[in-house]
Amino acid sequence: MHKGKVYIVGAGPGNPKLITVYGRECIEKADVIIYDRLISRELLAYAKEGTEFVYCGKEPKKHGNIQQQIHEWLVQYALQGKTVVRLKGGDPFMFGRGGEEAEHLRAHGIPYEIVPGVTAGVAAPAYAGIPVTHRNYAGGVTFIAGHQSGESDHIRWDALSQATDTIVFYMGMANIAYICEQLQRHGKDGHTPVAVIEWATTNKQRTVIGTLQTIVDIVNEKQLSSPAIIVVGDVVRLHDQLKWVEETW
Repeated sequence: MHKGKVYIVGAGPGNPKLITVYGRECIEKADVIIYDRLISRELLAYAKEGTEFVYCGKEPKKHGNIQQQIHEWLVQYALQGKTVVRLKGGDPFMFGRGGEEAEHLRAHGIPYEIVPGVTAGVAAPAYAGIPVTHRNYAGGVTFIAGHQSGESDHIRWDALSQATDTIVFYMGMANIAYICEQLQRHGKDGHTPVAVIEWATTNKQRTVIGTLQTIVDIVNEKQLSSPAIIVVGDVVRLHDQLKWVEETW
């Protein structure tokens, strides 16, 4: 039996122009595209006529058994000899469960490729005029899955608070108060700048700036919600002078 091939493709952070050249080529040749909730639908327009589209979007806190279903679809379509694109927001290996999907394909003998994408943890700050590293402000950056923080989390808050200059939280909006509380409790100065960037790289982007002490109230006042990236660190101070999006959109 001829097996197809699966391309696990990073679609980028939201702006369809930020797809890689190779990512677009994969979309163009796909027989089946299994796509996530937050990808730009404009990317689907690159598909050839007759391509089958399978939506597998996960709503916050409503993931259910969809990941197992995705695994089954990937194998099912590949065993039919089809070229399959698993189109994922951002980068497939940055909190995207692409590693789990690749493991499942390997276990079933399905050929696959990983096509990296622009990740929101870098792109969102960039579109807000915030470099995650800078010679004068930050020599390192740490990326954290914020939705895993909570009373039963496994984050080493003491190490995180002290060991890195810039901290970028993905999927942390539901826990932003807890995140700010823990960072301060474990030694981070309450005046440390914080940025929250909603719908980054799209025409719905909004950025608010505060500190660990104030950002929760600001977010609530402005009614920001997911999807959003939270950036903690002195690099946030550069927003006012480098906020190129606000000056061009």
